[in-house]
Amino acid sequence: MTQHTWFIVAIVIYMLAMLAIGYWSYRQTDEYDDYMLAGRGLNPFVAALSAGASDMSGWLLMGLPGALFVTGFSELWIAIGLLIGCWANWKWVAPRLRSYTEIANNSLTVPSFMENRLHDKTRALRIVSSLVILVFFTFYVSSGMVAGGKYFESSFDGNYLDGMLIVAAVTVAYTFIGGFLAVSYTDAVQGMIMFLSLIIVPLMALFALDDPSSIWTWAASNPYGPHPEGNPNYFSLISGVSVVAIISNMAWGLGYFGQPHIIVRFMALRTPQEARNGRFIGVAWMFFCIAGAAAVALIGTAFFGQNAEYVVTDQKSFETIFLDMGRILFHPLIAGLVLTAVLAAIMSTISSQLLVVASALVEDLYTIVVKKKPSSQLLINLSRTAVVGVALVAALLAISPNDSILGLVAFAWAGFGSAFGPLVIASLYWRRLNYQGAIAGMVVGALVSFFWGQSALGDVMYEIVPGFLSAAIVMVLVSLATKPPAEEITQEFDKAAAMAK
Repeated sequence: MTQHTWFIVAIVIYMLAMLAIGYWSYRQTDEYDDYMLAGRGLNPFVAALSAGASDMSGWLLMGLPGALFVTGFSELWIAIGLLIGCWANWKWVAPRLRSYTEIANNSLTVPSFMENRLHDKTRALRIVSSLVILVFFTFYVSSGMVAGGKYFESSFDGNYLDGMLIVAAVTVAYTFIGGFLAVSYTDAVQGMIMFLSLIIVPLMALFALDDPSSIWTWAASNPYGPHPEGNPNYFSLISGVSVVAIISNMAWGLGYFGQPHIIVRFMALRTPQEARNGRFIGVAWMFFCIAGAAAVALIGTAFFGQNAEYVVTDQKSFETIFLDMGRILFHPLIAGLVLTAVLAAIMSTISSQLLVVASALVEDLYTIVVKKKPSSQLLINLSRTAVVGVALVAALLAISPNDSILGLVAFAWAGFGSAFGPLVIASLYWRRLNYQGAIAGMVVGALVSFFWGQSALGDVMYEIVPGFLSAAIVMVLVSLATKPPAEEITQEFDKAAAMAK
């Protein structure tokens, strides 16, 4: 068989495995709580890997290695910030969010938790937060579909539209039938594929070098990729990088606290105490994946620099070095499975975001306007319909891709982090928080992040920094200036804090 045929075989095996997990999850899903939150029965291993896989996307396997290959270690600041943010999220948010969402009327989504936590009778907090999720994630899902189409286009010389539709159809199928359980388990499998690929590919490339120790000197003084005379500053973390740029890059870690598709995994844990194991697994997974991505770039400088017959397909941003190494080093079937690591990263993010948007439509908007409480089966069917509906809108946006859609990924991360990040932390650790302060902080954070990012200031500092800070300040000031929460609310706060220990 040709190399192309082997690649297709590998992709088909992968797609069938994802659909099989979706069907298994369907057999386990009987109630609405199961569809939306897996009945709060997620073990820490699955929770940690699914959270990591839904977070990282294709940036981990293509964007980060490409940036490190071209520029050097100064591009690691974003990864360092994300690693710290991941640890802090599991340490401080996970256990308390798991306990508090159960105490707060068994909340199934982030917006419903905010409303129940603060006893907001106006429904404004729930509606506004749901609309923020709906708008941002629709475009976020669309950007993932664009990435899927371009993946097929570059990896298999296929048609962009066909690739986009295949990725969308399979992802929607297992999300549709299996719900949160399917999304979590497929994400966990996809996380393992990403992890193994990022370990195996650089190791095999290292063994293929005549002098493995040359990786520590090659990039600085020898020609490779975009540097015909080498890159003397390759190994420097600070050369050519301003203090503001370092702060902006590390501030990506602040975004973790406000990402609904990540923190919903905390809500699904079996017990708050299992967050500790989840933290160890999740942070270790991310550390080794980032180390693997960095190794791909570092070893790649010598691997491609010392072998003139090996060429990186992407000669502009060099984001295909991971894929190119896989094709060169392995049998076509194994190389095809390595290629699925990128597809796994893309699909895991799409599926998680689809389910969050569906929950915003059904749990957070539909259920508050109907007078009679819908049956569990009706809610499941409505959620499945919402998954398909959101996917169709996202696919329409992805048919004619443009930079504005792809660029919204970084913008949405900042928007969610600014709007929800301070609110999530305060709701778990500040007894004095009230719904007026929560609404004010969320709106101000989202608006500051949006307008800062659209202005020239966005080129100076990442918008999550002013957005997060302004949201926190306004939230505190408004809460202190208005009526304190009722005793019933503070009693629930104390109960949740005790349960999390």
